[in-house]
Amino acid sequence: MSEHTRTGQVVGVNGNMVGVEFAQSVMQNEVAYVRVGEEHLKSEVIRVRGKRAELQVFEDTSGIQIGNTVEFTGQLLSVELGPGLLGQIFDGLQNPLPQLARQYGFFLKRGAYLKALDEQQKWEFTPTVRVGEKVRAGDKLGTVPEKIFEHRIMVPFALHGEWEVTEIVPKGSYAIRTTVAKLKDAAGKVHEVSMVQNWPVKVAIKAYSQKLKPTQPLVTKLRIIDTLVPVAVGGTFCTPGPFGAGKTVLQHLLSRHAEVDIVIVAACGERAGEVVEILEEFPHLVDPRTGKTLMERTIIICNTSSMPVAARESSVYTGVTLAEYYRQMGLNVLLLADSTSRWAQAMREMSGRLEEIPGEEAFPAYLESRIANFYERAGLVRLRDGGVGSVTIGGAVSPAGGNFEEPVTQATLKVVGAFHGLSRDRANARKYPSIDPLDSWSKYTSFIEPEHVRKGAAILKKSNGVNQMMKVVGEEGVSIQEFIDYLKGDFFDAVYLQQNAFDKTDEATAADRQQHVYRLMTEIIDREFQFENKDAARRFFQQLRQSFVNWNSAAFQSEDFKRKEQDIRHQISNGKV
Repeated sequence: MSEHTRTGQVVGVNGNMVGVEFAQSVMQNEVAYVRVGEEHLKSEVIRVRGKRAELQVFEDTSGIQIGNTVEFTGQLLSVELGPGLLGQIFDGLQNPLPQLARQYGFFLKRGAYLKALDEQQKWEFTPTVRVGEKVRAGDKLGTVPEKIFEHRIMVPFALHGEWEVTEIVPKGSYAIRTTVAKLKDAAGKVHEVSMVQNWPVKVAIKAYSQKLKPTQPLVTKLRIIDTLVPVAVGGTFCTPGPFGAGKTVLQHLLSRHAEVDIVIVAACGERAGEVVEILEEFPHLVDPRTGKTLMERTIIICNTSSMPVAARESSVYTGVTLAEYYRQMGLNVLLLADSTSRWAQAMREMSGRLEEIPGEEAFPAYLESRIANFYERAGLVRLRDGGVGSVTIGGAVSPAGGNFEEPVTQATLKVVGAFHGLSRDRANARKYPSIDPLDSWSKYTSFIEPEHVRKGAAILKKSNGVNQMMKVVGEEGVSIQEFIDYLKGDFFDAVYLQQNAFDKTDEATAADRQQHVYRLMTEIIDREFQFENKDAARRFFQQLRQSFVNWNSAAFQSEDFKRKEQDIRHQISNGKV
């Protein structure tokens, strides 16, 4: 321990919160280490009052005693940013879990921390600037190939103002800690730049010229989302739903089929079984874009419910910081956080230990602002070189009992641009995705014509109204026209909004196919059908449904696709089976 290291003494332990008294200055949110024998337990300062600070410890606190030494680092909780992140599995503190398992076994050792990036691996660096050029934070100095992408080596985000390039290494293979450039500011101060830099996770990266309004639809290839409740590139959305409603399955297919460059999955406090499922499946999933494994463009932040609760918060912030880093390279990033409810529960637990005045359902009063700050880090940005990058954030919410009125869901709904409410009834009826089209909404626009989208939403609402009426008065209590409206809505739901995840063609529908199919769907919704009785109407739509389901399995614009479309049009024009 250096003689200049600032230290304190433990004066209280309350669960994963430790009270510390100190003599020198201490900074809010700085990292400290609690010494327990030979172990150093990583923690973060969450409150400072006079000469006493409260720390949240990211490890099990058993064994901590009054009088234990605490070492303050003067550094904020940070992550390493550089080539080698893609394909990795980290915990909430950016420890590489596979390396931890190899070194310490499958039961993670307390107080064990490893470097996030391999410092021995060589990367083929190609400079893109010359000596004498002026650069600013976030500007590109060179590139290295990483998986399927060109990874930019950038001017560190912490540098302010304009800097002059005084040295740049020639093209060649270098380790990430090797100095690849030297920069000089107006005062003559020289800064050495390597391929890796550290950045505090709770501070947004803003090394861009302009933040743009998200307008372009993000193609997820899930028809109910793309058509009725779209998400924009650089937008935000949430998927609240009760246990077993399909949140994890939905996120798996979004990560596989959404038209983005990089996917970051932050498993925040989820059950270990679900996290294991992600770790087992993702390396074997084939990326439809590249034909390679999906892990080549994926980063997983793994923090299960059995890990210390304080690490849940760090996993969420680590995920969004890595997303912002790749956005600075002009890439489109999708961050999926599952689930933000577990993070909110961790905040509630820590707030209780701090003895703060509780808000609704004992959540802290600052719950809404914390959730808002997280989602506000999404966005579409214009970089200084004219390129565009984006971070799209989708957060799963796990409300107790599926109650969407609880505080976490309500706080999330105030800040997101789209709400994909999952329904227990639809999940039980084996309707996938189980997004309820009547409860869900979006502030973004679809690539489907708005007038046609409104027609689809209207027939669903009308169909649901007739269905509720029939539950009371029976089928004979409604007119045949009302019954046809009910059948139209039921047909639209069954053949368009639902998809067969076990069918290679139907599990993901490209934008051009959605537009083509939806035009025919609009014709069916608009058409005035005439039937002798309700049984004839029912038979017609049952047969039409089967024809449509078969059509969904045909490859787009194949001969089989065109033939089945002609059969459907003939069926519709005849108005009979």
